[in-house]
Amino acid sequence: MHYELYLLLPVAFIAGIINAAVGGGGLITIPTFYSTLPHFTPAQIMGIDKLSSVMGHLMSVRQFMTRLRLPWQLILPTAASAVVGAYSGIRLLDFMPSAWMRPIVIVVLAVMVAYTWFKPQFGHHDTSQPPTRADLIKGVCLGFAIGFYDGFIGPGTGSFLLFLFIRFFHFDFLRATACAKVVNFGTNFATLFFLIPHGLIDYGLAIPLGIAAISGSFIGVQIALKGGNQWIRRLFLLLACSLLIKLLWETIH
Repeated sequence: MHYELYLLLPVAFIAGIINAAVGGGGLITIPTFYSTLPHFTPAQIMGIDKLSSVMGHLMSVRQFMTRLRLPWQLILPTAASAVVGAYSGIRLLDFMPSAWMRPIVIVVLAVMVAYTWFKPQFGHHDTSQPPTRADLIKGVCLGFAIGFYDGFIGPGTGSFLLFLFIRFFHFDFLRATACAKVVNFGTNFATLFFLIPHGLIDYGLAIPLGIAAISGSFIGVQIALKGGNQWIRRLFLLLACSLLIKLLWETIH
């Protein structure tokens, strides 16, 4: 038995809540995995995180599907493109370090936080329209880019997706959260096509943590549905700022 589970199970549970409500659970799990499992390689850490995340995301997707009307005509091609991007990103990780992308991510994240902060009505109302051909093209391009980021770097993918669904497709925070869960499930699932054949997943850890993530996701969706747009917006800003600080700290040190 892995004695680390006593520490990691509550962490996976909390991350499941955050992932389901707004995304960004990797900000908690990844640092904790690295500090608790120092004998694991970065690829093995990612394997544990991705499998447990897939399990949690599946639960949140199922719940959102039964409670909200989702624009599947837009989500499905976006998710398919994100799957390709995620697989490409994790394959590239084998050949080059992801650190060179950090300055770009920091700039994009800072703009995203500032935009949301200074526009209080951003994501407050759903003004979306049936997706046009241009929307589908944007969705495919954005899906690939975010999928690539998820496979290559990882933490914060859900927050990026949430922002982009609001900015480009005019959803409110709640509906954008639901859409982001579907795409994020696809990106995480795609990485498993690389991680599983290469034996990079410790199932003794990943499956129990996935069960904890499922439990957390169930609660997280209820919180998102009851809290509404304003609550999700605040949590989104908190998590985005936390990710920005984390990346800046890693860059400086």
